[in-house]
Amino acid sequence: MLTLINTNRMTPPIGPLGVEYVADAARAARVDVDVLDLCLACDPDAAISRHFRDREPQLVGVSFRNVDDCFWPSGAWFVPDLAGTIEAIRTLTDAPIVLGGVGFSLFAEEILAHTQADFGIRGDGEQAMISLLGELRGRRRFDRVGGLLWRDDGSVRANPPAWPERLSLPADRAAIDNAAYFRRGGQGGFEAKRGCNRPCIYCADPIAKGAAARLRDPTEVADEVESLLAQGADVLHTCDSEFNIPVEHARAVCEEFARRSFDGRVRWYTYLSVTPFDADLAAAMRRAGCVGIDFTGDSASASMLAAYRQPHRSGDLASAVRLCRQNGIAVMIDLLLGGPGETPETVTQTIRFLQQIDPDCAGAQLGVRIYPDTGMARIVAGEGPPESNPNLRRKYAGRVDFFQPTFYVSRALGERPADLVRGLIGDDERFFPPPPDEDHATYRGGGESGDHNYNENTDLVEAIAAGARGAYWHILRNLRNRPACGGV
Repeated sequence: MLTLINTNRMTPPIGPLGVEYVADAARAARVDVDVLDLCLACDPDAAISRHFRDREPQLVGVSFRNVDDCFWPSGAWFVPDLAGTIEAIRTLTDAPIVLGGVGFSLFAEEILAHTQADFGIRGDGEQAMISLLGELRGRRRFDRVGGLLWRDDGSVRANPPAWPERLSLPADRAAIDNAAYFRRGGQGGFEAKRGCNRPCIYCADPIAKGAAARLRDPTEVADEVESLLAQGADVLHTCDSEFNIPVEHARAVCEEFARRSFDGRVRWYTYLSVTPFDADLAAAMRRAGCVGIDFTGDSASASMLAAYRQPHRSGDLASAVRLCRQNGIAVMIDLLLGGPGETPETVTQTIRFLQQIDPDCAGAQLGVRIYPDTGMARIVAGEGPPESNPNLRRKYAGRVDFFQPTFYVSRALGERPADLVRGLIGDDERFFPPPPDEDHATYRGGGESGDHNYNENTDLVEAIAAGARGAYWHILRNLRNRPACGGV
């Protein structure tokens, strides 16, 4: 027997997509699987105790989705809670424990050491988990398991990440209570692809999912959407990197969705790169049922876009908003303020430009989360000793450690960078501003000061309980009593 455990308890709750894919793949391989979903448990400790009371699994798979909430004011770090969960499981079963998930893949060796789990899988888990279970039952040739980390004579060995070139995932979505997640989380999720080949200096997707876009067959994606619709989830969000990279695949998925007549039956949201995005793609997405797009805008300053290694320019942002308006698609622009080279002048330029092009909303995220093996980490390394780097912000003591939430905020923005940004935004309700600088020491959860941190966001939880459905930025926008284009 294989037991899979979802440890992500962020609210509003997001369905554990990776756990479900792994469980359905294992069942297709005739493996006996059960799922323990701690997100839906009122008392996680009691749920763990009950689950293992009458079960003796051969392997326990633990999914770890988020290392932190990627939000500078909170500094929330979830690894200690994961270690506590592993410790609790250890007291109830002798079965080996294997970690997986996007969060684990970002810091695989560090998390394995911190939690003292037996194994870890970096990358895709669907086939790797089945392979690991087979080796535990057989010759224990762990070097054959894609992405596996394991202990060998006091050291940790690691296979190359499990990023199979051909991506095919189960479409039946039968392993978790998707209806409950839809009621409590306001949306369902699906993947159209994995991996990203874009060169953005801050992004961790190439580390966790591979530096090449691995594409699913559009008919398989549509079959999965049909499965979710049959379970009552008719508002969905893509869970992969930018939907339009590569653009040919995005068009093919939209064509299949349109062929299935999803428009009118399902409303879906997605993340998009600002380019490529033209009138044909916008119209195809709307015909396919897309009602909202969150663009990775980052900035409207040419120098900052170049620093982030973004290919678009401010004119492309304006075109994206215009095309969404023409097609009845709600539009969000996500900004990333405070990166290398950011100044009060570049922040001003960005905010004023967005006010002119008038998206439904814009997220004024302040602070760039630094991950190892990214362009941001290399920039920081070139700026001298990190402990004395005035651009780094963190809420933990001791040496600088990117394993814990560490953020880059350009020192040129002064001692109160959040107040600078808030002052430029003023009372413009199209923006989700950062919390005031004075509130950072006591900040605990999303929604404070009008921000759009989704973790523990009580405004979102209450709105969804009252019937709101859709992308979280769209729900928050509609709560401000300014109906957005394509509102749900």
